[in-house]
Amino acid sequence: MTSSEASSKAGQLETRGIEPAPEAECHGHPLQLFWVWFAANISILGLPLGATLVVYQQLAIWQAFIVAVIGAGGSFAVVGLISIAGRRGRAPSLTLSRAVFGVRGNIGPTLVSLMSRLGWETVNTTTAAYALLSLSTILFGTAPTAGEVPLLTLIFIALFVTCTLLVSGLGHATLLVIQKWATWGFGALNIVVALFLMATIDWQAVADTPAAPLSAVLIGIGTIAAGTGIGWANAGADMSRYQHGQVKGWKLVLSAAAGAGIPLTLLITLGGLISAGDDHLASANDPIAAIREMLPDWMAVPYLLAAFGGLLLSNNLSVYSAGLTTLTLGLRIKRVYAVVVDIVAIFAGSIYFMLIAGNFYGPFISFISLLAVPITAWVGVFLVDLIHRHHYSGPDLLDVTPSSAYWYRGGIEWRAFASWALAIVIGFCFTSIGVGDHVWFTGVLADSWLGRNGLGWIATFVVAAGSYGLLGSARHTTYQEAR
Repeated sequence: MTSSEASSKAGQLETRGIEPAPEAECHGHPLQLFWVWFAANISILGLPLGATLVVYQQLAIWQAFIVAVIGAGGSFAVVGLISIAGRRGRAPSLTLSRAVFGVRGNIGPTLVSLMSRLGWETVNTTTAAYALLSLSTILFGTAPTAGEVPLLTLIFIALFVTCTLLVSGLGHATLLVIQKWATWGFGALNIVVALFLMATIDWQAVADTPAAPLSAVLIGIGTIAAGTGIGWANAGADMSRYQHGQVKGWKLVLSAAAGAGIPLTLLITLGGLISAGDDHLASANDPIAAIREMLPDWMAVPYLLAAFGGLLLSNNLSVYSAGLTTLTLGLRIKRVYAVVVDIVAIFAGSIYFMLIAGNFYGPFISFISLLAVPITAWVGVFLVDLIHRHHYSGPDLLDVTPSSAYWYRGGIEWRAFASWALAIVIGFCFTSIGVGDHVWFTGVLADSWLGRNGLGWIATFVVAAGSYGLLGSARHTTYQEAR
């Protein structure tokens, strides 16, 4: 849909679920997606990523800037590539994935994707609720910890998920409009906060930081890519399915790479600047509190509002995508009710973490970070398939019976599924799982260069894409759609 159509439909409930959008309704253009990805990445929480580059990888600022451009922009270019599938098939990412893995084989990637989405949405919600607790402490003198004010904590969790529901529940047109215009408001707050943070920069330490070796730069690129675009890859087609059929693929890639890359590069670079000579932000367990300590007291209110807004804009997009993924998993309800199901799940999870679990937050982050391995494997298989697949059969995408062209053998496309599973095994070989000194799983290759530097996801991608490519990929499957 065009910008004017999106504006006119904003506030109207999107009734379409995972079924492919009719061509007559596909009038979108790449600039809309630019704003969607920009809004999802303007959170001030991008600063700790830059801090880790300077403190742990010991990069010079100019190197951190290059790493941010390549890592963030490059990984979101992958999101843009998957958006091409959305333009071709006019359906959500994991629904299109049925054509790759088979209607049963696709259950695994879909379940992993949904778990990851719900996990990070719970993290967003709890972090936003903590920001509101801090704001309440400043303005009204309430207790600063969730356990001391449980009712207020519940209200703040409910406020955040309600704001998310209003946008994600209404659907695509509302999301396009809200993400665009909210970007200007919360973006302005972020700029104000950034200007004050610049006053804390030790410019002499910045100038004295020597350049790191090329190996550290490569590690930094991998770290940023894994922490930014890779996590959003399986949402690419969710937002692009209403794009006009004549939109060029390179424009979709550019809209995602630039839309997310611009704010992330600025925030990551600023995070590196303020961390030169000071490792406080990089080592902080609570980055919101750490950034808050760098600002004058009177700046706390706009800062916390900016943090809340950035998290909300990211959550809007994630919950919308999670609703579509829930439907792909097989839940037979309307899209808006799928969003409500996801909202209830993250509401319950946030209550658990803030009021019951105590120190379970760290292990939970480790768990959902672990899901990046199967998601990366899915990306590898999906992109190779996209090279040869230029058509998706809409009726067969929705048909989960043996009559579907995507039933293959027993409901599974075994070459794709085997490539995905093999890549996961290889990825876990390079992975250590745990928090701090409490590591409860160590892969056999975790002590290798890739493993030590958290780059096992690269091996995962290469194995997934390479093995599926060698097995023939979509060249020997698309003929079934013409039966």
